[in-house]
This record gives sequence, C-alpha cells and structure tokens, in this order.
Amino acid sequence: MNQYETVFIMTPVLSDVQMKETVDKFKAILVEEGAEILNDENWGLKKMAYPIQKKSTGFYQLVEFKADPQVISKLELQLRRDERVIRFLSFRMDKYAAEYAAKRRNVKSTKKEEN
Repeated sequence: MNQYETVFIMTPVLSDVQMKETVDKFKAILVEEGAEILNDENWGLKKMAYPIQKKSTGFYQLVEFKADPQVISKLELQLRRDERVIRFLSFRMDKYAAEYAAKRRNVKSTKKEEN
C-alpha cells in the first residue's frame, strides 16, 4: 500500500451541509475500496490564484490515505463526475513527504490539546 494525498476544490456556492456530504462521499469511496484514511483537513473557503469556471473562490479539502494504486483511478473518476468539484490533485507521497505529513499532523494535534 502506498501513501497518497488528494486535495480537491469544491464550488463556493455549496452550503456547509452540502460540502460535508461531498467530502463524506469521497471518504466513503476510499473506505469502500479498502483505503485507510490517515488525515482529513478542511482548509475552508480560499481565494484562488486565477478564476476557474468563472469562480474566484472555492472550498479546499485535503485527504491523506493509504491505498493500493488502483483505488486512485476509481477515486479520480468519481471526482471528475461530481459537478461540485472544480479541481483536484492526487499524488503518491515518497517517504520524506510521508514523514513530513506525519510530523505536521503531530504538531497540529499537540496544538489542539494545548487549547
């Protein structure tokens, strides 16, 4: 199993409920295919560097997971089909990127515990 990271941008006209439903849909697809979700971050509404489909903002979502390579093609097919997703990017993390991501998760979890 390889470690992957997928970031996708959803259209800004979604309500919070619709946004969460969209994220849950893709997480369910991953779990259904046997992936192990390591981290899930909602980055919120952000301004994009350039307009996409006449939209200048979008909801950003990051999902880190461990899965077999054939799971990525199934996930990306569903991302392409969903009209709520504007853009997405999936990539396989090498060992250094995976170490950095784990370190970043640990720093975030300690900050949450302090508050």
